Amino acid sequence: MNSATPTRTSLGGGFGRLWSAAIASNLADGIGRTAVPLIATTLTRDPALIAGLTAVTFLPWLLFGIPGGMLLDRVDRRVAMAVANGLRFAVAALVALLIATDSLTIWSLYGCVLLFGLGETVFDNATTTVVPSLVTRGQLDRANGRMQSAEIVVQNFIATPIAGFLFAAAIALPMWLTGSGFLISALLVLTIPVAAARAHLVGAQHGDEEAAPRPGMKAVVRFLWDDRFLRKMIILTSITASALSFAQGSVVLLLLQTYALPASLVGVVTAAVGVGALIGALLSSGFVARFGRGQVMYVSMLISGLGIVGVGLTGNVVAGVLAYAIGAFGVAVWNVPWGALRQAIIPGAMLGRAMGIVRTIGWGLTPIATVLGGFVARIDLRLPFAIGGAIVVVLALIATRLLLSAGRYGHAQASASPSPDDQNHDQTISEGTAS
Repeated sequence: MNSATPTRTSLGGGFGRLWSAAIASNLADGIGRTAVPLIATTLTRDPALIAGLTAVTFLPWLLFGIPGGMLLDRVDRRVAMAVANGLRFAVAALVALLIATDSLTIWSLYGCVLLFGLGETVFDNATTTVVPSLVTRGQLDRANGRMQSAEIVVQNFIATPIAGFLFAAAIALPMWLTGSGFLISALLVLTIPVAAARAHLVGAQHGDEEAAPRPGMKAVVRFLWDDRFLRKMIILTSITASALSFAQGSVVLLLLQTYALPASLVGVVTAAVGVGALIGALLSSGFVARFGRGQVMYVSMLISGLGIVGVGLTGNVVAGVLAYAIGAFGVAVWNVPWGALRQAIIPGAMLGRAMGIVRTIGWGLTPIATVLGGFVARIDLRLPFAIGGAIVVVLALIATRLLLSAGRYGHAQASASPSPDDQNHDQTISEGTAS
């Protein structure tokens, strides 16, 4: 068993405010992620073009992930999140207007999706970097589980089914709701405690002579490279993310053509898949406490790969959705301990840039993998799932020792030095009423 059992104390009002803002953003995200591919199918039925649309959503992480991380280590993260979702509100409104005027093309949709992704790089990265300033190290697994559970519930069980029905009623309607959700989130995020959103700036702002100097970009890169465990994990997760993206790039066509679902039910089926992800997110922190971080990460990676392979081996809608749900369960279980581990071992002053680098590397190959999956899908829409899932299983088996060492590594890092965010946590809570 892992000795670092998370405490059951309250996560605090500051975390609750971040959580509320994330819920509004996830609602908008869920509607948009379902509506955009459905809108694209009214413009083209080419699997490669549909997969390319998905690939474009990851390009901003390749192009702007690192600059975005540098930005977040230098500014008030509340303001950055508000501006990012303000941009996504404007883009959603633009798509709705182009649809209303019958001016939307597949290429203009590509451009709008690129802008959506630009806002996402800032908002999602900022959310990750703020959490360690709102909770203690021992609460990170639970906080990340809470964030992921909310994302799954809102996107899969509320937003996605709604998007399918709204699309069936009027093509532009989902985009209007998407924009509204982003606007509400942009306003809510400004209520996050100032102390948490600016914790990384406190030393530099007050001219604290005892505060450690802000590490430069070279120091951040060196930190990630010199840490042997992190370096290997970043490579492993990068290839895994590419394999999963290769599999899922044309999933909307799989549902519409192979499974012969009407467009209005795409969201309902996606919600069914989300059941597996929700269960995984809810149980993950408990699994870590009971079995240890390394064992949980290893088994969850195997399960995610096997589930995705299962989708590629059946043409039956029930069996396919069940296999997909199992794969989603594995991915959700994995995300919680891996996210908490990164937040625990990367210093807060460099967390924005470090996460920008990690996500740029992790998702840098994703656009290419997604497009390749789209071309393979021209042969059979199930084939990318079989190939992508098999790659994940093989990777887990190759990296068995690395994954199992995650628990020992995380415990050693936690024992070696207190988290900077833990040291400032009491101050953050005391200033938490400021907005």
